[in-house]
Amino acid sequence: MKLITAIINKEDSKNVCNELLKSKFYVTRLATTGGFLMAGNMTLLICTDEERVEDCIGIISKCCKQRTEIVPGTATLGLGIESAMPMEVTVGGATVMVTNVERFEKL
Repeated sequence: MKLITAIINKEDSKNVCNELLKSKFYVTRLATTGGFLMAGNMTLLICTDEERVEDCIGIISKCCKQRTEIVPGTATLGLGIESAMPMEVTVGGATVMVTNVERFEKL
């Protein structure tokens, strides 16, 4: 068994979860916040057989495309630094980690 942890943009989460459920993946969603833009993310926890890992990552990749957005000048850039001018930043995509699961039970 493998645990797939995927951090995705909250705007992509509904589509990703629907596609994963259609493909019979069980998904646990956690609302999270990113550090750079302090924007909402969704962290997905997906436990699956090793043979299905690439299928799962393929669905996530298909549904989570990177795009650019204009961030208002009042956005905090981290470490207390604030920008006076709007900035164009890349958002979306996904950060995916796959780890081994020693034991898995549905109780």
